[in-house]
Amino acid sequence: MNVISPEVSPADDSLQRLEQLADISQRLLERAKALGASQAEVSCSEERGLDVNVRLGEVETVESTRDRGIAVTVYFGQRKGSASTADLQDASLESTVAQACAIARHTEDDAAAGLADAALMARTFPDLDGWHPWALGADEALDLALACEAAGREADSRISNSDGASAATATSLSVYANSHGFIGRERSSHHSIGCALIAGQGDGMQRDGWYSSALAREDLESAAAIGRQAAQRTVARLQPRSMATAQMPVLYAPEVARSLIGHLLGAVSGGALYRRASFLLDSVGTRLFPDWFGIDELPLLRRGLRSSAFDGDGVATRDSALVSDGVLQRYVLGSYSARKLGLPTTANAGGVHNLKVTANAGDLTAIARQMGDGLLVTELMGQGVNGVTGDYSRGAGGFRVENGEITYPVDGITIAGNLKDMFASIEAVGTDIDRRSHVHVGSILVGRMTVAGND
Repeated sequence: MNVISPEVSPADDSLQRLEQLADISQRLLERAKALGASQAEVSCSEERGLDVNVRLGEVETVESTRDRGIAVTVYFGQRKGSASTADLQDASLESTVAQACAIARHTEDDAAAGLADAALMARTFPDLDGWHPWALGADEALDLALACEAAGREADSRISNSDGASAATATSLSVYANSHGFIGRERSSHHSIGCALIAGQGDGMQRDGWYSSALAREDLESAAAIGRQAAQRTVARLQPRSMATAQMPVLYAPEVARSLIGHLLGAVSGGALYRRASFLLDSVGTRLFPDWFGIDELPLLRRGLRSSAFDGDGVATRDSALVSDGVLQRYVLGSYSARKLGLPTTANAGGVHNLKVTANAGDLTAIARQMGDGLLVTELMGQGVNGVTGDYSRGAGGFRVENGEITYPVDGITIAGNLKDMFASIEAVGTDIDRRSHVHVGSILVGRMTVAGND
């Protein structure tokens, strides 16, 4: 089976189940108040999923999951206590609230503890088009995974083995409520198909793969296309060379380019800042990137992978710039970290939502031509990033670029620099966005880095 075919969904009872979670949250808040809590908040979630894996044409695993969790946090003034359970029986819920209250009574005061300001709570809840459940049965899921792997293995005679293929679907229901009277409900879905293949023989074997993921099944690539892409990427890595150590431009392919944005986010997030563990302390208003560069956060994007009308504190989200004209506009803060820093929350409790990075160039091929001579990175290995100093050193694999053409694969190399210098020397961001992430960014060309090889 190479094409995802429509399937009639059974009756969708998700709204009723969501209301059940909302009712539980309200009961828990009332109980916390009765036990003397000055403030309280409750998070309830329920997840259902199916995940299948195959290898070499045989079924390896079929896993159906149903998970739920309830977390209660109470505040007695500035003292905080939390407890959780997966049991919805009345006795267990009662015990969970009592445990949270007992913990709070024995903790120290924390001046930053407490709910976000009531005036900041979300009041409108637009449909963000994130609910697209797929009634995928185990047999059909296995057919998709098998078809994906078969397409990859048949695509090129140099494919010698497989690390397997998978198909998965999941739905999530969640409710966040607090004693300000706020209650927020969310439904989301996520689906994926992927394949990893091995090419070559003996010491010359290479591994790579491809996957597609989306909120709605119609946005997935076909199983056959994923398998063929996995095969193409795998055989392209055969007979890699090393490189002589040199200073040169480095072009990050879209699937690894988003890691650079991730390092920025880590450095401007509240936890790193109030712990004084960031190389970007006191950097709001500072030019970190070229003057054409921008990053916008779009939490209300329809069918966005991390769209939400409210953050983990219930604070209303809104579109806003993180970087504008190369200048860092703000940090990434929830209400707790904001209080620790003496700043207003940016509605980022729980992390960032959808990010869009400004493009100023064409696709990867066009940027490679612009680069001339350098390194195209398609894989990164190891951690190698110091969040305090910004020093960056990671193992990498990819392709040599000569005279604007992608010529041969390389591996066994290390790329190094300092993130501040790397950000400032970004020369191009492509339009070839990898939409499998909530960070929408294309290829990124860094004008100069140290590339260390064995030659």
